[in-house]
Amino acid sequence: MKRKTILAMLTALPLAPTIASAVRSIGTAAAFTRARPGTARWPSMAQWTRLRAQVGGRLLTLRNAFTRCATASECATLFNNLKNPYYINETPNVTQTLGWLEAWTTHPSVYAVAAKSAADVAAAVKFAREHDLRVAVRGGGHSYQGTSNAPDSMLVWTHPMDQIVMHDAFVPQGCSSAPLHAVSVGAGNIWGRVYNAVTTQHGRYVQGGGCTTVGVAGLVSSGGFGSFSKNYGSAAGSLLEAEVVTADGKIRIANACQNSDLFWALKGGGGGTFGVITRLTLMTHDLPEFFGAAYGSIKANSDAAYHRLIERVVSFYAESLHNPHWGEQLGFHRSNFLSLSMVSQGLDQAALQALWKPFFDWVATSPKDYSYREPVGVVAGPAQHWWDPDFIKRYDPHAVTVDPRAGANPRNFWWTGDGDQVGQFIYAFESLWLPQSLLATENRGRFVDALFAATRHWTVGLHFNKGLSGAPADAVARARDTATNPAMLDAFALAIIAMSDQDIYPGLRGHEVKMSDAGQYVSGVHSSMNELRAIVPNGGSYVSEASYFDPHWQQQYWGSNYARLAQIKQKYDPTGLFIVHNGVGSENWSRDGFTRLS
Repeated sequence: MKRKTILAMLTALPLAPTIASAVRSIGTAAAFTRARPGTARWPSMAQWTRLRAQVGGRLLTLRNAFTRCATASECATLFNNLKNPYYINETPNVTQTLGWLEAWTTHPSVYAVAAKSAADVAAAVKFAREHDLRVAVRGGGHSYQGTSNAPDSMLVWTHPMDQIVMHDAFVPQGCSSAPLHAVSVGAGNIWGRVYNAVTTQHGRYVQGGGCTTVGVAGLVSSGGFGSFSKNYGSAAGSLLEAEVVTADGKIRIANACQNSDLFWALKGGGGGTFGVITRLTLMTHDLPEFFGAAYGSIKANSDAAYHRLIERVVSFYAESLHNPHWGEQLGFHRSNFLSLSMVSQGLDQAALQALWKPFFDWVATSPKDYSYREPVGVVAGPAQHWWDPDFIKRYDPHAVTVDPRAGANPRNFWWTGDGDQVGQFIYAFESLWLPQSLLATENRGRFVDALFAATRHWTVGLHFNKGLSGAPADAVARARDTATNPAMLDAFALAIIAMSDQDIYPGLRGHEVKMSDAGQYVSGVHSSMNELRAIVPNGGSYVSEASYFDPHWQQQYWGSNYARLAQIKQKYDPTGLFIVHNGVGSENWSRDGFTRLS
């Protein structure tokens, strides 16, 4: 399938006048091309050696892990490692997503600065600016769209910046606001380690990502949703202060009282775009006594029964779950089954059982129509142990996978259900925010019909924690003061429809892309989403989980916020040192980020 074919299949939206004018204003510098290895402007070995000395010897030379996969045994070892997110997190020449059909393939930078301090980052940024280098920025390396890697570039790798400091009374620099409970984290941290420090060790809660190995800085700068966002809001909304190195090489503090425009842009304006974040301070919250879950899957024995099941669960969500207590997702599968992967906060076991009993009873009254693919049920437990692998392994050992490497930190774990994202290759991926109006009684039937129609093409996931309709007013207010598309404030869920696979790297023998099936995958995902877009034509998408090929990403990702983001980009990065695919200002650059187009 050719790229133009895929592009033709994607939904086109009118480019809003405010966005179009913002695009024209992002810069008018003469076109130029960044330096590549082998060109006259590429730094000499002596210049690289000086940079290595400036950063304490932490300049790494990177090699493509796949080109060194010389034997079947070596390849088997590599791809086995690529199913371990901790291996990926600690390895700068690979990323968690290995590529996207006809979009990008993971490829390492030529050099990486393994930054331990903001001074290291500043030295790297100044060097890149001086030598016209392409810059990539990586913390966790989860980016679906490949923004945390770039061939022929210099990587700023923040992984060594792993400090975590708790605060009982934090006041942002230069501010006179009331002190808050907070946590400061280095930009190289992943959420599992932050949750261990904040929740397991200190009995507080910080809003982060649902996956334990997502990078902290990348999640916050893209907006950031986690399992309990329906109560606590977005991760970006909890940001109190950031330390960031901007394109001029300066180390800046950004908060509500200084560099406030930059601070706002860092809250959801996209990672690797406005500078290199080196430290973040986030507010923490009181921890509820209980976190819980509803789980299992229900099989319908006919299309008609499946339609009724969808109707029933949508009504159940609208009437009982559309509130701050519930997050995560329901899966509506092509093969006529519903999967439950919901989580709760603040409800004990008795409350969960009473709440879900009417729905489970309804299913049980029709044994000829419904059966259980997996047992259904609910469970509640102490919230302080939610990210405690020792506790989880005692009570639900299949829920987590522990880092199997010899000598690995025993607290390295990931949710088993997230395993298919590790080392994935994406064939197609689309998302859409669904407004709360669809849950109204008069609109519910239309939504159910569209959802059922979508499942005739592909499986649909509704991620309820990635929309803030039903959230408390304070969480909504914090999220409103971020750069994320305002559509998420009114959305009860983010619909995600996607297809990916593992053990794939284009051009590598035995791991080739499944081109014979690719057209079916892309067509199925696109056709499925079109059923939902027919009733939500301008719903918007989440920047971290969206189509690589969306031609109107400015409107989809940021909506009315894009014009302001473009102005801030021009102020802090007028020459476009930080360019990522479909990032603010990237419309003025070639897709590889090397050649300025205007």
